[in-house]
Amino acid sequence: MVTLAQVARHAGVSASTVSYVLSGKRSISAGTRRRVLDSIERLGYHPHAGARALASSRSRIIALMVPLRTDMYVPVMMEIAISVATTARAHGYDVLLLTGEEGVSAVRRVTGSGLAEALILMDVELQDERLPLLRTCGRPSVLVGLPADPTGLTCVHLDFAAGGALCAEHLAGLGHREIAVIGEAPGVYERHTGFAERTLSGLRGRADQLGLRVLHRPCEGSYEAVLATLGRVFDERPGTTALVVQNEAAVEPLLALLRRDGRAVPEDVSVVAVCPEQVAAQASVRLTSVAIPAQELGRRAVERLVAKLGGAEGDDDVALLAPELTVRDSSGPAPTKPRTNARTEESARRLSRR
Repeated sequence: MVTLAQVARHAGVSASTVSYVLSGKRSISAGTRRRVLDSIERLGYHPHAGARALASSRSRIIALMVPLRTDMYVPVMMEIAISVATTARAHGYDVLLLTGEEGVSAVRRVTGSGLAEALILMDVELQDERLPLLRTCGRPSVLVGLPADPTGLTCVHLDFAAGGALCAEHLAGLGHREIAVIGEAPGVYERHTGFAERTLSGLRGRADQLGLRVLHRPCEGSYEAVLATLGRVFDERPGTTALVVQNEAAVEPLLALLRRDGRAVPEDVSVVAVCPEQVAAQASVRLTSVAIPAQELGRRAVERLVAKLGGAEGDDDVALLAPELTVRDSSGPAPTKPRTNARTEESARRLSRR
């Protein structure tokens, strides 16, 4: 491994001169600078990251906090994380991935150690316990999410409330009046995770304006959980003619159970999903959907963070991406007479008695 001293000997200068060329802390003549840079290139010298960070207070590392919970759809989270990593690398930064559920202690550890220059936080809750420390720690940060109070924070997110409203508008335009929301797992709502709460709020608000009745049921993504949830939905609201699904893992069990029960999509039941484009396009019935632009969210979060690291003024704000609804094969006019079928309800009752 080539050392700084070897570069200095090769260039015929002192070690401190090489250090000044690398750090830019002192003015070095153009000739000497060219000679040092030539020696660095010829010898293949790479400054030691730890030493460079100590000398310049710049680690060139961004910490990405992405708790990988069992009740969240991990592929979406990782798609955002990959976009963060590739965009950061293009700007000369590496990414430290924190996947635990440490919350405040993880923020304190990263900011206190100086390990990372800045932070990006995902899986943001409406009353996220990490935010008070984030506001006072002195490190630039960006949230991929939107808390209840974004004051003093930089946030990048999809406008999930508007996305929920789009779902209600689309179904109302097709004549549906009874819709049910097959939501995320119960734990997501118990934590008051922002994206899920805002989707539901936006959908309910627009549904009220349009005269739609909405039933919301949280749901785990397993076949058994979807079976039980569908049974309850059609038992409580037999006139339901449309389902809005915000739970990627539940999509295929839902479509399979509707087929099994003889409910044609969209002739008997329309289905609209809030999910990544590939999930909607590759489902067994191509789903009308509001897309989650995971790659764009990751890219925009890094670009805003790099601007803050570069000293951008007044960059604490909220950037909400406008949602888009793409119509595919799963949504159609409401049936004149909602189909009744007792198979799902009876299967769910048998499951609950086990």
